[in-house]
Amino acid sequence: MQMNLKTNHSIISQVENKFIKTNIPDIQVGDSIEIGVLIQEGNKERVQISEGVVISKNNAQLNTTITIRKVLQNIGVEKVYLVHSPRITSITIKRRSKVRKAKLYYLRQRSGKATRLKQKFY
Repeated sequence: MQMNLKTNHSIISQVENKFIKTNIPDIQVGDSIEIGVLIQEGNKERVQISEGVVISKNNAQLNTTITIRKVLQNIGVEKVYLVHSPRITSITIKRRSKVRKAKLYYLRQRSGKATRLKQKFY
């Protein structure tokens, strides 16, 4: 039984490696990014670009997700994206910020200028 689990795990990882994207930039928590997502409207497809600050990242090989937060009309909007999804066409990093935490959930309680993050120059 133990041997069977190891072979199943290796088979799954081989299949997943085919779908992992290689053209993704190194996304870190605190980055301000623009992400282009394919949206289907009727029989047409278009790319919708959304932007925001990455407040969390969950590394899990093919299932890597990022959570993006942006304030629109005084309402905080958060969206979780699968990084390796075929629906994601482009990811561009607008600016990097200096952060000391792995998850920036404290930004949810802040508003206005209190949500600013210090820019990282490298």
